[in-house]
Amino acid sequence: MTVLFLRWILVLVIAFICGGLIKYLKLPSILGWLIAGMLLGPHALGLLPQELLDTRSYKTIISWMQCAFGLMLGTELVVRRLKAYGKALLITTLTQSLGTFLIVSLSFGIIFAVQGVPVYLAFVMGGIALATAPAPALSIVKEFHTKGPVTDTLLPIAVLDDVVGIAVFFTVNAIVARQVSGGSVPLYMIPVMIFLPIGIGIVPGLLAGRILQKVDGRAGTLAVLLAGITVTAGIGLLLNSFMNGITLNYMLMGVSFSAVFSNMIPEEKLSQLVTWFNPILTVALVTAIVDLGAPLNYHLILGAGAYTFIYIAARAFGKYSGARFGATVTKMPQTRPCGNIWASRFFLTPEFPLFSRALHVRR
Repeated sequence: MTVLFLRWILVLVIAFICGGLIKYLKLPSILGWLIAGMLLGPHALGLLPQELLDTRSYKTIISWMQCAFGLMLGTELVVRRLKAYGKALLITTLTQSLGTFLIVSLSFGIIFAVQGVPVYLAFVMGGIALATAPAPALSIVKEFHTKGPVTDTLLPIAVLDDVVGIAVFFTVNAIVARQVSGGSVPLYMIPVMIFLPIGIGIVPGLLAGRILQKVDGRAGTLAVLLAGITVTAGIGLLLNSFMNGITLNYMLMGVSFSAVFSNMIPEEKLSQLVTWFNPILTVALVTAIVDLGAPLNYHLILGAGAYTFIYIAARAFGKYSGARFGATVTKMPQTRPCGNIWASRFFLTPEFPLFSRALHVRR
């Protein structure tokens, strides 16, 4: 086991170096981290083996890291900041999420109908395509120090997008699973999967907020944050052990934890806290992105041929057109999109491992 974890640390170091090298091509570091995870994962060079990915210790650490970068997303959910874009955030999240679901589902529905494949499976593809990983957006915003209306709306939308994604994906999955095998995640569990992670983060967040109001200094502040993340993730792991076949969203736990204390402390203190937490955030992001890329079975992706192209094109069109429609309706200001951010929002997402598995089932 020690050897496996040493190999994992080596993979993380290589990924960090790849991130630094790819910056010379004027691309974000996260692309290097993701490529390293894909190339060194169990389906390629195998330096990061499946044996390690399946261990409880590895999954526990990843859960903690997801909670840690969720903390940084939660610091963007300060009520006084969100008031200006509150309505626009909700509408744009729904239009770009549900728009993507409808376009991808329609595209694969037409293809499956022509090929004689059950059309209801197209909705599974739509559900997979709906959510976007917040980690890439957070990484790019952090790396390029972006400011403005796009950044102010991008990170909150990434969080809300995850909530919508959970609701739609598991609803569709429950309905389709009944069609296929008669068994699925019960529909009443879907609100639990959304609101339980949020509830788990609230109590530690309140305690952390009270303590942070009195604590000053880098060491004390980081101690409170690290303890809060550990307690939050620990509660999540404990409750998750009683939920067979269901994995709670640890990123949402971190978001909830930090959103609570972020609204309890002054803006200046919150800004200082974010600066102090940045080194820990970098480690959490590298770890999470490598974990995102490692399970990708590129053999299945390449073997899918036209399916892969259609999926990417339909998803990209759905995200872009849905976001544009929502922003237009809510009269958001005109901006010039950054290619790096759009690329990350479209392609560096957690559904590619799911897409790979869906292709495996299809084959």
